[in-house]
Amino acid sequence: MNGRIVVVGGGIVGLAAAWRLGQRFPGARVTVLEKEAAVGQHQSSHNSGVLHAGLYYTPGSRKAKLAVRGIRQMIEFCKQHAVAHEVCGKIVVAATGDEVPRLKALLERGEANGLQGLRWLSGDELREREPHAAGVAAVHVPEEGIADYPAVCQALVRAIRGQGGEVVTNAEVRTILRDGGEWRIHSTARDYKAACVVTCAGLHSDRVAALTGRPRVVRIIPFRGEYYGLRPERRHLVRNLIYPVPDPRFPFLGVHFTRMIHGGIEAGPNAVLACSREGYKKTDLRVRDLADVLAFSGMWKFLHRYRAMCWHEARRSFSKELFCATLQRLVPEIQPEDLTSGGAGVRAMAMDASGALIDDFHFLEGPGELHVVNAPSPGATASLAIGEEIAELLAKRA
Repeated sequence: MNGRIVVVGGGIVGLAAAWRLGQRFPGARVTVLEKEAAVGQHQSSHNSGVLHAGLYYTPGSRKAKLAVRGIRQMIEFCKQHAVAHEVCGKIVVAATGDEVPRLKALLERGEANGLQGLRWLSGDELREREPHAAGVAAVHVPEEGIADYPAVCQALVRAIRGQGGEVVTNAEVRTILRDGGEWRIHSTARDYKAACVVTCAGLHSDRVAALTGRPRVVRIIPFRGEYYGLRPERRHLVRNLIYPVPDPRFPFLGVHFTRMIHGGIEAGPNAVLACSREGYKKTDLRVRDLADVLAFSGMWKFLHRYRAMCWHEARRSFSKELFCATLQRLVPEIQPEDLTSGGAGVRAMAMDASGALIDDFHFLEGPGELHVVNAPSPGATASLAIGEEIAELLAKRA
């Protein structure tokens, strides 16, 4: 493929796609357009920094394949580019006996996905690894770890520029129009002509894909995830990563403990509907975003289906005591006074008209175009593999 390839979105997935496209098509001019003043300002930097190995995902799914491949690629990239990371492993804990069958199913799923070194732990073996954790059994996932994803973004920018590509910030894309055999992209920085356009717009992925004339079959629904930190004198209660067994009735993993790559322990996140696609505070409101959610029939079906969960998450968002009670299922010694205010992130969750969340990475393709409409967790971990997949899909159409 010759000519210019424009990638819309300078988060970790867009940057990884641009880098992989530069590798796959060395004769092309790759340009990344990012609306913010710097790259990686939203989901790429507002997350827990975990390297996910592929334990949870349906065997054969894009998530499963790209997470397993992606974590190994990401660790190698971090090594090559001197990005802080650590393969510290994590444990997934069955707090009660009725969670043990689900934990066994997770172990089998991880093995089917090709994870290495998975190990079943008894309650005593669990406490050897995490002395303050409570549970009847656990699975140790040794390949998982933590990484500095904002630093990965900066390393990708350098790598793209090293290939002769460009990364343009303060360049919000307003229109994408087909003009014969090329695309015309109007941004707040300047206008571009391109042979191919790839959109990786995260929290705005449905809207940006629609700029090419595609209908919004799925809608991005923003869910804010709020975190607490542990006071320094209580950080000894958590060594590495402690996760619960996910409840299959709910579409989220549940609150957990994460050791951060630059120090400290985070606890969270919960999952509450945000009133803005970039609403990191409870008070953040963007009328356009809220109206978009309320006008979508799928959202009302979701709220009806998960009304108990939504009510519980909303209450927990305003109550440190309720948040702490959930954390105590994993580490009973945690007390509300041990928790300090932390940050928050907003998940871009793609939902269809039935109210179902799209569970897998989801792309839309056409001649000279590819749109990443859904790339939730483990999107950061899998980003280099996602970029590789995008490049190969475009190569088949070239």
